[in-house]
Amino acid sequence: ATVQKPPEQHFLLYGVSWQEYGRMLRAFAERPSLRLTYDRGALELMTLSLEHEALVRFFSLLVLALTLELGLPLKGGGSTTFRQRRHRRGLEPDECYWIANEPLVRGKNKIDLRRDPPPDLALEVDVSYSTLDRMSVYAALRVPELWRYDGTALTFFALGSDGYYAAVAQSLAMPQVLSADLTRLLAVRGTMDENALFRHFQAWARQRFGAGQTNP
Repeated sequence: ATVQKPPEQHFLLYGVSWQEYGRMLRAFAERPSLRLTYDRGALELMTLSLEHEALVRFFSLLVLALTLELGLPLKGGGSTTFRQRRHRRGLEPDECYWIANEPLVRGKNKIDLRRDPPPDLALEVDVSYSTLDRMSVYAALRVPELWRYDGTALTFFALGSDGYYAAVAQSLAMPQVLSADLTRLLAVRGTMDENALFRHFQAWARQRFGAGQTNP
């Protein structure tokens, strides 16, 4: 028998209080395949497809290879829940990273946005679009950079002083990196296993940027 992970499904609830959102997070804490987004009383529950998870893994390997070859520090936050009671917003990114601010969260197992910096970079894979505007939630959380894949191309977004995201050609966290270059790398998706894929990304980054310096 063949077991297939069902496609992504969306469930949207309105009139959900902040306290109810917290209870929902606790109730679904053991369901990593379920993503919750909360925006001022609206709560979206979204199941994640195998395609979605495979794409997240693809970009995660790419970020790891890039930071390694560029000699940058890295702390991955996975799909940690980030929320701000003051703004009544919260979400779990598909993946997130501290790079410039990695020393400030090194060794920490819990992040409190009241005193800790948000991730420098968050990854959004939108092969099935969210009903809620997740970018506005990221903006409220003050995440400075988003990489968003829409099923065709990867776009970089930088948070401006006006509190809105704008598309940019190069990464803030890794200024040498261009979104157009990474979009072209999608051509190799599905052609090799993950170990071979990581080696391919490393070789590409080494050729593109030169050998990085290892941080202590």
